[in-house]
Amino acid sequence: MIGSTELIIIGILAIFLFGAKRIPELARNLGRAKGEFQAGVADINSPSRAEIDMDRGGVSDNVADENE
Repeated sequence: MIGSTELIIIGILAIFLFGAKRIPELARNLGRAKGEFQAGVADINSPSRAEIDMDRGGVSDNVADENE
């Protein structure tokens, strides 16, 4: 685990490298990238409409409802 001393050192280095004004922008962009990554992973893990239709033998919801 990273201790408080290490976090302080990393924070000071970040201020020197990027400047105090750019750090919130970098953190915001990092958060957005993380959110997009998680949305992509969730999209891959959830079945698509075509996969659901194929589980019913290629019959869509509308046709399945009409046949009932």
